[in-house]
Amino acid sequence: MAKKQFKAESKRLMDLMINSIYTNKEIFLREIISNASDALDKLRYTALTDETARSVSDDLHIKVDIDKENRTVTVTDNGIGMTAEDLESNLGTIARSGSLKFKEQIAEGDDTANIIGQFGVGFYSAFMVSDNVKVISKHYTSNTAYIWESEGIDGYSVMEFGDSAVGTKIIMHIKEDTEAENYSEFLDLYRLRYLIKRYSDYISYPIIMDMEKSRQVGEGEEKTTETYIEAETVNSMVPIWKRSKNEVTEDDLNAFYQDKFFDFKKPFATIKVSTEGIVSYDALLYLPSAAPFNYYTKDYEKGLELYSNGVLIMDKCADLLPDYLMFVKGVVDSQDLSLNISREMLQHDRQLKSIATNIEKKILAELKKKLENNREEYEGFFKEFGLQLKYGTVADYGTNKEKTQNLLLFYSSNLKKYVTLNEYVTAMPEAQKYIYYACGESAAKIDALPQAELVKEKGYDILCFTDEVDEFVVNTLLKFNEKEFRSVDADNDELLSDDEKNESKKAFEDNEELLKFAAEYLKDKVSKVVISKKLKTHPVVLSAEGQISIEMEKYFAAMPGENKPKAAKVLEINAKHQVFEVLQNAYKTDSKKAEEILEILYNSAMLIAGFSIDDPTAYSELICSLIK
Repeated sequence: MAKKQFKAESKRLMDLMINSIYTNKEIFLREIISNASDALDKLRYTALTDETARSVSDDLHIKVDIDKENRTVTVTDNGIGMTAEDLESNLGTIARSGSLKFKEQIAEGDDTANIIGQFGVGFYSAFMVSDNVKVISKHYTSNTAYIWESEGIDGYSVMEFGDSAVGTKIIMHIKEDTEAENYSEFLDLYRLRYLIKRYSDYISYPIIMDMEKSRQVGEGEEKTTETYIEAETVNSMVPIWKRSKNEVTEDDLNAFYQDKFFDFKKPFATIKVSTEGIVSYDALLYLPSAAPFNYYTKDYEKGLELYSNGVLIMDKCADLLPDYLMFVKGVVDSQDLSLNISREMLQHDRQLKSIATNIEKKILAELKKKLENNREEYEGFFKEFGLQLKYGTVADYGTNKEKTQNLLLFYSSNLKKYVTLNEYVTAMPEAQKYIYYACGESAAKIDALPQAELVKEKGYDILCFTDEVDEFVVNTLLKFNEKEFRSVDADNDELLSDDEKNESKKAFEDNEELLKFAAEYLKDKVSKVVISKKLKTHPVVLSAEGQISIEMEKYFAAMPGENKPKAAKVLEINAKHQVFEVLQNAYKTDSKKAEEILEILYNSAMLIAGFSIDDPTAYSELICSLIK
């Protein structure tokens, strides 16, 4: 039969597909095996009602053979096979799919046939690595086999082949190596076995290869080693996530996780999901017990492995996880995903979004369950990934805050342990109006903060914010259970008695000129100098007014770039402290000495706040001169 030409648009599509659509040449084997699996499914489904199909539907399998000498890879299935017309229509017109047509013919709502392929271009991925492809096929109702042959875009031929077993055999002649490409790797037995395990391990039919093995023969001094060939099923067929609960133990699940995701520790939690409905899928999700070494680096990639009917589609499908749950590992397998042109290019449609939404809910429910029932384990997990949940709270303008706020833990200054926001609010005295918090490098340093004295005097608990993101979290939440968050840096007038308020007001009025003098001297460093309402025993503290707090300034200072926002700093002085009396006397008699005292007070407040000071040497000399 004379060579036939592909249609013009088919030529363009083939060229595009071979050179652009598939970014990884090794997936050709995945595509060819997936088509073979479809052929087996078609025969198995047809055999339910067709006696002829039933008679040839035993021992369904896929065979992969390598011939290094002739540079061929052959994939054979004993599935439904194709007639000459099928070869013409399915392989002669690119993007026409016999699998899709078969699905359309099945009665609506009948999911017995588990067809993978929906578009016809997967077969043509063979031309990425082959310069000649032969397809020998015999339909189960036919007495004649036919051969389809093509060397690519130039065209194809179809002719009778003679006798052959029912099914399809695809013979790919692998291209010669070039300087840029090593095509011979696809003639290596173990390389192909690896690709099958990687992409097609969960195809539901045996994939058989002739593997070279060795054994001991003979006895005594005549004992030698000989090699032999043995047919071996190289795929697992039934994935662990599709097995029933009574078939899988916890040890099985842990072993799968540790082997699959290269973690020597057992997971913190395992979530097994099997959902049927508008979107059907199976998922096996793992929450690690420890962060990988590269977790907080740009090299870390989030995402779940995505399968379609056991065929690996993507190594890391990022769209299945929100960023704040990027630590989750696992696999998702669905037969309802829309595949656009190839299995490598996933269409981001409502099915995928629906799966992602359901997975997020399952993960959050598991975290809540762990928090309530395994508190100690949860706290260990939170030390590893709590920062991620906090980032999730503030991300996307706080759209996730309702989902995450009940999962957050903060250290309690009173209880000396981690508490949830709900636990803090529940334990609040009736008179307490706000949720008080303080920021610092550690709980110990926060406990020693001068500005915390007023809150501590009332016996109220303080949440210790030691992560840079913590203050952004409360600015996103604003309140919890109708209780607003309040920093110990704030004035907190509600904690003062009427006498204390009047006393503070009088101290300001009596020292108004001194405060103006201090503000003028420190005008390049602070926005104003005030009499503190919150200090009890300490002489001085630095606070801020406006949107940018002291801790926020430090956070922005650590980030790259210029024009970083700064806090409007306020120097607060304790009017009851002996140092203030010294300052008052110096202001009246020796303005130079008053300036030196203000310099010491300001630098001391800077150090307490965790800032470096401009000139440590001058500060030290000033202290020494006053001591002398």
